[in-house]
Amino acid sequence: MADGPINDTPLSPSALRARRAEAPKTRARDFAAAQGITEADLVAAHVGHGATVIDATPDRLFPLIKDLGDVLALTRNESCVHERRGQYSDYRGGPHASMVLDPEIDMRIFPAHWVHGFALAETGADGTVKRSLQVFDAAGDAIHKVHLKPESDVAAFDRLVEALRLDAQPQALALEPRKPVEPAREDHTRAQALRADWDRMTDTHQFLKLVKTHKMNRLGANRVAGAPYAQRLDPKAVNAALVQAAEDRVPVMIFVGNQGCIQIHGGLIDKVVPMGPWINVMDPRFNLHLRGDHIAEVWLVNKPTRTGAAISVEAFDAEGGLILQIFGYRKDTAPDAWNALTLTLPKSEA
Repeated sequence: MADGPINDTPLSPSALRARRAEAPKTRARDFAAAQGITEADLVAAHVGHGATVIDATPDRLFPLIKDLGDVLALTRNESCVHERRGQYSDYRGGPHASMVLDPEIDMRIFPAHWVHGFALAETGADGTVKRSLQVFDAAGDAIHKVHLKPESDVAAFDRLVEALRLDAQPQALALEPRKPVEPAREDHTRAQALRADWDRMTDTHQFLKLVKTHKMNRLGANRVAGAPYAQRLDPKAVNAALVQAAEDRVPVMIFVGNQGCIQIHGGLIDKVVPMGPWINVMDPRFNLHLRGDHIAEVWLVNKPTRTGAAISVEAFDAEGGLILQIFGYRKDTAPDAWNALTLTLPKSEA
């Protein structure tokens, strides 16, 4: 996606709306990129024309989203889209990190990045109104979206818009420059100390603090630690893991996120469908859309915990950004089948 307008004189909001009306079937993200603007810029141009600026503060937003009933939750990054049907039934707020712990919609939320919020009511050519809530970060990139479905409560949506509508309703945003993805940070002189601390882990949530202590990041630590802590797999291993998990009925947890939100699917997957460069999971309540051609490195990572090894397949893009993680589903049963599955995945020849 371009970082700013293609030329020095960006289109006015009315010109953007007119151009968008000429390409209604193009995905908003793709259309915005073609115009050299962010998706948030495109939405803002429609304020007063189907879009309303709302308070994006999670502690205000999520208690009202709960009342919408059954909806579609969408979280994405540059390479992967995670869509989950369900309800936002168990929100637990906090100034630095929040959670939704519904059996279907499972999220980790980092409120500092929930900057620009909008409620949209878009009327299609057939007269159908599509309602959604969309939140963007300071750079204008999508953090999270909530799409209403036929079963959702439209009256609750209207009440939410009324309660969270801001006095200021600008059609243009003051956006900050996008922060670049941090490449792998490695320090091979600390390999022995890293492995010693890795052995002492008792919870997967200790991992990021551990690698920061050694002045590395997730990808750098994988490279430095090496086997048996982290073993590099072939990029095709992600597709292989999804296909085998579906065929063998192995429950998994699939994590997809960005800097403001992580969305998690927990349970079985059924239908894995390749389509060009995309690897898709197309289940009734869960969809995943993954650009397989964006996967540059895949790691099989083994983290010790109090209840046994947590083994994950982790995919990274060419810049070092984390695309997704797949773990065994641990809620009801030990992830023995998942652990065995990971031993069959193709190793990297690099």
